[in-house]
Amino acid sequence: MEQKRNIVFDMGGVLVVWDPDRFVRDLALSSEDAALIRREVYGNTEWAMMDRGELTAEAFRALVYPRLPERLRDAAERAAFHWTDARLEIPGMHELLEDLKRAGHSLYLLSNASLQHHDYWPKYPIARRIDPSRVFISADVNLLKPEPAIYERFLAEYGLDPATCVFIDDNPINVLYARLAGMDGIVCFGEADRLRSDLHARGAL
Repeated sequence: MEQKRNIVFDMGGVLVVWDPDRFVRDLALSSEDAALIRREVYGNTEWAMMDRGELTAEAFRALVYPRLPERLRDAAERAAFHWTDARLEIPGMHELLEDLKRAGHSLYLLSNASLQHHDYWPKYPIARRIDPSRVFISADVNLLKPEPAIYERFLAEYGLDPATCVFIDDNPINVLYARLAGMDGIVCFGEADRLRSDLHARGAL
């Protein structure tokens, strides 16, 4: 009899598009201004601190925006807090998640994300494929992947045996630490067909 698995997905780069270069390019700035926004919004520790739940959006603005010229504040706001407005999803993932559910597997989300996730994630159509009670966000627990404690906390939260879990992420380091926590792991760069093949090889489909 086929073993039912707990399939644990990262969000950005796996289920939805996470591409800071694209987001900045869409702002239609000069190359110099685009590089500045890319560096100050996404490339500093404040972004990770929001994902870890250590900074609110207001605190992020207070720390980051003064480092930018006044003319770029609106662009920074759009880059930081409106990159989800287009609801860009990875092609083929809807169907894959549906097939996994149909096969009897349990689906989870384990993502590094700020508290704003609670507002934008439900607006993505693919969010309907994962039970809201199975969404585990870094900012809620003040931990970040690949800190070992976040995997331990996730497994304990849902009472999961790591040997029954397959963790999927676009960051190889995050996958490595999931494996060290006892889970199987797959590196996925937003390719639904390849992920489907990897899951099929594991007997999940």
